[in-house]
Amino acid sequence: MARLRPCIIVHVHEISLKGGNRPRFLRQLARNLARATADLPPVAVIRRPGRLLLDLERHEKPEAVLPRIARVAGVANFALAYRVGSTVEAMKAVIARLIEGREFESFRITARRAFKSYPLTSVELNRELGAFVLGRARTRVDLERPALTITVEVLPDQTFVYLDRQPGPGGLPVGSSGSVAALLSGGIDSPVAAWRMMRRGCPVVFVHFHSAPYLSATSQAKARALVDRLTEWQYHSRLYLVPFGEIQREVVLATPAAVRVVAYRRLMVRIAEALARVEGALALATGESLGQVASQTLENISRIDEVAALPILRPLIGMDKLEIVADARRLGTFDISIEPDQDCCSLFVPPHPATRLGADEVARLEARLDVGRLVQAGVDGAACETSDWPVSVAPAAPPGPEPRAG
Repeated sequence: MARLRPCIIVHVHEISLKGGNRPRFLRQLARNLARATADLPPVAVIRRPGRLLLDLERHEKPEAVLPRIARVAGVANFALAYRVGSTVEAMKAVIARLIEGREFESFRITARRAFKSYPLTSVELNRELGAFVLGRARTRVDLERPALTITVEVLPDQTFVYLDRQPGPGGLPVGSSGSVAALLSGGIDSPVAAWRMMRRGCPVVFVHFHSAPYLSATSQAKARALVDRLTEWQYHSRLYLVPFGEIQREVVLATPAAVRVVAYRRLMVRIAEALARVEGALALATGESLGQVASQTLENISRIDEVAALPILRPLIGMDKLEIVADARRLGTFDISIEPDQDCCSLFVPPHPATRLGADEVARLEARLDVGRLVQAGVDGAACETSDWPVSVAPAAPPGPEPRAG
């Protein structure tokens, strides 16, 4: 009996719409697939018409590669497939091995030809192979809701046969768009926002504000855990830990309680922007959702945006909390985010913050602060850490410069 030749077949969707830029996106996707499997036995990434292949002939457990592909942005769907010659008998032989010992009450054959000179049409292949399955298993054909789908993709030199395919994350491969600096709290929203930017092809640099020594270091530990989890999507991350407690104390001494949340956010944006420029990031990203909390009213968002020269991207702006939580659960960040901690948002925060601050009012209040000195203190105090995934693989990129004023 011939040895099965396993591979993972990867299909793209959005990338296929990129016209003349498609090769650049596919090259980045191929690099990311290689990096996602870099600690496993050698995986050759091969370009084929309309798809990418991961050659797994040297793997003892090809199924172990599948969870890695599920976290590669740019992948529309993927499946563990088997390569055979483009003859009907070869197709039948591998189908027989795939369904052997398997119970399924219904099935369908989905055959596609990548070239029209093949002697059988797709419909004829469906009938021929469907009849073969019916002769070997107690099952029935169901074209609408089959319990099992057997896909056959016929290329000129070989054919790929696989069972039910799995959905990928979609989007664009990380590294195909410009980088962004994401403000990362210990909550549920900001990790999801960072992940959504990764799915748009953006490498993400993380900026976390903490209030040690006024509060414990638990928020920093949580930020590290969140970055480690998100690094599984982009393979190399940099995390800036910015001491913010002393800055908050000065704001408390100079401003009324109701305006402090917006004052904090404006200082955070200024500091994050300075660090973003060090990293060459082209925008900031936050986890704000319109109207979710006091600082996220449209009026207050406008006050926060006024201090930024870089664009501030808010991928969650139109999402509700249930949608964000669902994303966090799928990402595996939810359980980390709900762990108790002491972050800077719990220090010196008034019970009833203002929700509709005017530009003139904020300007008058900030005149009481030495904003430039506070921003410089945040930048100078920032500590930079790196995270890599897979952890046994060297960093994908050399460390950047140490933080300095922008």
